[in-house]
Amino acid sequence: MQLVDPALKLIIIGGKGGVGKTTVAAALALALAKQFKTIVFSTDPAHSLADSFAQPIGDCIVPIHGTPRCYAYELDAERAFKSFMTQHLQELQLIMDTGTYFDQEDIDMLLQLTLPGMDEVMGLKAITDLIEQGEYDKYIIDTAPTGHALRLLAMPDLLDSWVKTFAKLRWKYRTVVSTFRGEYSPDAGDDLLLSLKKAVKRIEALLKNAQQCEFIPVTIPAEMAIAETERLVASLRQYGIAVRRLILNQVVINPSNDALLRAKHEEHRLFRRRVQERFPDLELITIGLQPTEVRGREKLEQFSQFIFPTSAP
Repeated sequence: MQLVDPALKLIIIGGKGGVGKTTVAAALALALAKQFKTIVFSTDPAHSLADSFAQPIGDCIVPIHGTPRCYAYELDAERAFKSFMTQHLQELQLIMDTGTYFDQEDIDMLLQLTLPGMDEVMGLKAITDLIEQGEYDKYIIDTAPTGHALRLLAMPDLLDSWVKTFAKLRWKYRTVVSTFRGEYSPDAGDDLLLSLKKAVKRIEALLKNAQQCEFIPVTIPAEMAIAETERLVASLRQYGIAVRRLILNQVVINPSNDALLRAKHEEHRLFRRRVQERFPDLELITIGLQPTEVRGREKLEQFSQFIFPTSAP
């Protein structure tokens, strides 16, 4: 499947820190925007999309200057979680009140706690909700370094566990009510849990749909980076997420007459062969070491031609 295939909706860029993920994500967004209405998200708490595009972005969707079909969004996952808690506070209080022996003070204190990983869950849910609205043709996620990216992709399981825990509380309450009343009518708490359960299924279905979602690892010619990429690809396949191509970035291709560059060129040639041997089933995209920082729309567009020349019209 080509990246320009209209069926491919979600493209996730990931890899070790410092390999150029944000540059690749931003350049890809600009390339695809030539044919599709495209939005690129950053889920990295240390956002750098704004630096890459050389314009303000922040926690809202903004158009990229000079590109009518390209948009960017630096997602604040913590704010997304707080917004969810505020919106559904009454339902959560109802679940806790009917399913536990806590008093109101204990419930309020518990709901003020930040549940581990739930801010990331809500961040991914926000992205999935936006995809379902169908306003854009292509959605690109610029993830944080590998460990964070894998936690992000494991979020459906975490959300599912969270829902199941609350569902157990409701089941006890439902059993008691049914015993004494003879019937049970679902309330707002049940509706919330059902909604979250459906969100889990939607996220899982999207991530594991090879026609709609693809993860593109980015690495560099260095043993630690390549080893981490191996673990990443193995984990992605375990999750059932499609991986079809790999980007090897910052490769010395034209060494000229410089002795140091010639030595690096030979070293990188061997690394490239090693990558081909370790990932024989992946399309390898090699990106040359850039002479200057890739920042701003003009340089990103030039960079994109090295990555996806077929994306250009």
